[in-house]
Amino acid sequence: MKRRRTSARVIELNEPIVERIRAIKAEHPFWGYRRVWAHLRYIDGLEVNKKRVYRLMKLHGLTVSAKTRLKAKRTSGRPKPRPTRPNQWWGIDMTKIQTRSGWVYVVVVLDWHTKKFVGSHVGSRATSRDWLAALERACDAQFPVSGVRGQGVSLMSDNGCQPTSLAFMRACRTLGVDQAFTSYNNPKGNADTERSIRTMKEELLWLREWNDEHEVADAIAHWMPDFNEHYLHSALGYKTPNAFEQQHLPAPSTLLNAA
Repeated sequence: MKRRRTSARVIELNEPIVERIRAIKAEHPFWGYRRVWAHLRYIDGLEVNKKRVYRLMKLHGLTVSAKTRLKAKRTSGRPKPRPTRPNQWWGIDMTKIQTRSGWVYVVVVLDWHTKKFVGSHVGSRATSRDWLAALERACDAQFPVSGVRGQGVSLMSDNGCQPTSLAFMRACRTLGVDQAFTSYNNPKGNADTERSIRTMKEELLWLREWNDEHEVADAIAHWMPDFNEHYLHSALGYKTPNAFEQQHLPAPSTLLNAA
């Protein structure tokens, strides 16, 4: 009887945690137990450990199954750059989403150090001009000081027709952005950018049906600032991209001197 009462007490204590986990999973269905734990710990302020969250999620069928067949194989290409500050290495890539009006293409620019979405462009085409529009928005947002636009940034992309076009490469030189390209057959070359695009799909694009590019563009225009401000990233020690960036940005006087 004592053991039964103890078990009932444990279930009672876990009930509000399970309900909160269900609510988090309803908003973020692709989250695993680590990210759910981070939200409980750092956003909700609950003193709960990862093992308990995992056990409760597994008990109630709320875990995410691992897709081991989708893991990319490592190749013997050159090592991926490891940035040490914001605005040192950016990645640019594209994805597409089916709408009722046809395919819509989303180009994003990601700061590898802070995991911050710094630029994007949404449209019905996927030309070098569309890629350049995303890059220019990133430069405008990250380098508001005149004369410093793009300075010191290296941009990683694949070897597609957009980033290798003469127009795009000339524009990069004008912006002061140094281009770099992933090696062939190297799925890890732009992995940071690709993983963040997957997060955007899981958190936004895959969760509903879309009418047209304008609806997608409006949703992304609201989602990306919210992501940068509130998304707890495990690679950043469960800090948000904006908070992590502020910790590592140089002082304004440094930027003015550089200009």
